[in-house]
Amino acid sequence: MEHVVVVNHPLVQDKLTRCRQKETEPWKFRELVEEITALMLYEATRDMPLKEIQLETPVSGTTGRVISGPQPVFIAVLRAGLGMLTGALRMFPNAKAGHIGLYRDHETFEPVEYYCKLPHGVEQGECFLLEPMLATGGSAAHAIVALKKRGVRRIKLLSLIASPEGLHTLRHNHPEVQIFLTAIDEKLNDKAYIVPGLGDAGDRLFGTE
Repeated sequence: MEHVVVVNHPLVQDKLTRCRQKETEPWKFRELVEEITALMLYEATRDMPLKEIQLETPVSGTTGRVISGPQPVFIAVLRAGLGMLTGALRMFPNAKAGHIGLYRDHETFEPVEYYCKLPHGVEQGECFLLEPMLATGGSAAHAIVALKKRGVRRIKLLSLIASPEGLHTLRHNHPEVQIFLTAIDEKLNDKAYIVPGLGDAGDRLFGTE
């Protein structure tokens, strides 16, 4: 599928399986989500530009390559996106981060925005939207619209799991956005949860219900 990358590396799939297990405790779930995010970024940042620099090793002078251009900006969709943000910032400690607060209306399943705080100059670099579950796709689609309204044009979405329905929504509304996943699951149930999924990512991250 165009602009959709499923990261199926054995390390990622092993950690995803442990995330799915209902007996995984919140502290371990958080740790796994952070690790998966860091591993996904290896693929999602593969096209970042490099430049050559001169340096001295303890043995001799040589040439190396470093990332050029502005640092990526990570945008966490509250609240579950916070679980991915720590892993992302470990990979890019100098990166800026923003937050978009959304909740899902339990009757209409539509997203409702209640908060948006983005770093200055967000439109100048590449934004990585962090949303662990792409269920209906409504929250991610809404967050992308919020970024576009603020001038952001280069957006990538990182999600752990997507439903076919959520993926269709994103591809239909934002076909240019590249999506990175670890799995595309079977379907949505009548409560708009991904099946088999891993439950409510926010609840599992923070031990709430």
